[in-house]
Amino acid sequence: MSNDPYELLGLTKAATADDIKKAYRKLVRTSHPDLHPDDKGAEARFKLISAAYEILKDPETRARYDAGEIDGLGAERPQRQYYRDFAGAADNTYQQGRGFGPDADPADIFAEILRNRTRSPGADFGDRGFSAHGPDMRFTLEVPFLDAARGAETRITLPDGLSLAVKIPQGTEDGQTLRLRGKGAPGIGGGPAGDALITVLVRPHPVFRRDGDDILLTLPITIDEAVLGGKVTAPTIDGPVGLTIPSGASSGQVLRLRGRGVARAGRKTKGDQLVELKIVAPPDVDESLRDFLVEWRKTHAFDPRANMMKGAGK
Repeated sequence: MSNDPYELLGLTKAATADDIKKAYRKLVRTSHPDLHPDDKGAEARFKLISAAYEILKDPETRARYDAGEIDGLGAERPQRQYYRDFAGAADNTYQQGRGFGPDADPADIFAEILRNRTRSPGADFGDRGFSAHGPDMRFTLEVPFLDAARGAETRITLPDGLSLAVKIPQGTEDGQTLRLRGKGAPGIGGGPAGDALITVLVRPHPVFRRDGDDILLTLPITIDEAVLGGKVTAPTIDGPVGLTIPSGASSGQVLRLRGRGVARAGRKTKGDQLVELKIVAPPDVDESLRDFLVEWRKTHAFDPRANMMKGAGK
């Protein structure tokens, strides 16, 4: 499977930040290992997809990948210079000063790399033995919409039966991965534990939708509220607030409640709530209303579709 982040997410290099986010969310919901328990390759594929998203979502790391400075897994690419110069360079920690030479044994080279990675300064490899960072563990956590928007704390149960406290930061997005350092599998030979990587799936809300830091809401209003205007109560993620409907309001008209959107951790400002109005006729139209509208129609030649017909060339 390719390590190219763009190919893994089904994108081109012209993809926008929004394209990247949407592609990753779609793959989370279709390719997560928990959805394919019988597919032994699902875990490896999803790790590559997650690594691809981590690179492309950050403008700096994306630019470094595009420039060839890092590979598809985020690892530094070796500098392009002559082999013998590299082997003798002062910053070569593996075989500094003597190079690997044409007759070098690959096993010796590998052992030297391990020795430098696992020993403390001045210690011999045999004194400490081999140690390695524990592997990361991946989990999926489904959370309510409001918990993701406002922030919350919950717990997940690990395969061994233990539970782990997870803090959901305010503004967490669908498909976002949370990293809990040191909460993964134990290290080898006294090495540090891996991390717990938790992919958050946000359950849809029956009333609210989200677009970045903004909350979207469709608010039903009555015919008289649309014509005459007035003050109504609108729900927000932080509780109900008053909203003024202007007279002559139309379905599809959008009103803005500033500062009633999502606040992300580390940011001082919040998004807004965008309220789309929807005029709803009463289920039962009484005779007085019907008579009024019949008479009103006779004396008013209002046609809301007139400009549409002209634009369509009719």
